[in-house]
Amino acid sequence: MESKTTMDTPNKRRGRPATEGPTPTQLRILAVIREFIATHGGISPTLTEVGEALDIKAPSVHEQVASMIRKGLVRRAPGKARTLTPVEENFQVPGLVSVPVFGVVPAGVPVFAVENRIGEIWVEESVVRGSCFALRVTGDSMVEANIKDGDFVIVRRQPIAENGEIVVALLGDEATVKRLFISDTLLELRPANPAYRPIRIRQDDELRILGKVLAVRSTSLQEDDQ
Repeated sequence: MESKTTMDTPNKRRGRPATEGPTPTQLRILAVIREFIATHGGISPTLTEVGEALDIKAPSVHEQVASMIRKGLVRRAPGKARTLTPVEENFQVPGLVSVPVFGVVPAGVPVFAVENRIGEIWVEESVVRGSCFALRVTGDSMVEANIKDGDFVIVRRQPIAENGEIVVALLGDEATVKRLFISDTLLELRPANPAYRPIRIRQDDELRILGKVLAVRSTSLQEDDQ
């Protein structure tokens, strides 16, 4: 299965502005979210993990989080795990910075449009150099580069890249993660899995480099609720 970025588009609905403060239970949920992000390399918890941490049953967690979204206390991309984050101007995790996670939208809509942002991930300050974004990988064509299905790639936005660098490229309307190979006579996007063939770029192909992959963040943690 090819290593591609997720093609889902975000739901444009937004939580309503806060009309009342958090309840004691909601304050505890906020504390769990903050601690989880800080201790799991910037990855947000699933609702199941929040419930387990507080010994709260799943239906109650869903109800509380829905209320917190309506109050503007947290945000979460519908149907996507690990996108639950506090909505606080001063929310920070020591040593980490927030990097936006984008989806890929239909042709004609800019990749980095606000409405295409589907969440965020917290990454070490030392990794983030320049304007960065994150995408989630699907497929196993880059496993020998330690990029596995479900991982997040942290990408620096840049329109060009050097030979041998791993890039996120937009080929037509499909985003893919591959190693760039450039020679005098050849331009290819090469997988890191012998089960897949390189993608040879022809003169009439619409290729756009979105950025260079700086780091990978694994999501090997449990992701059983969407």
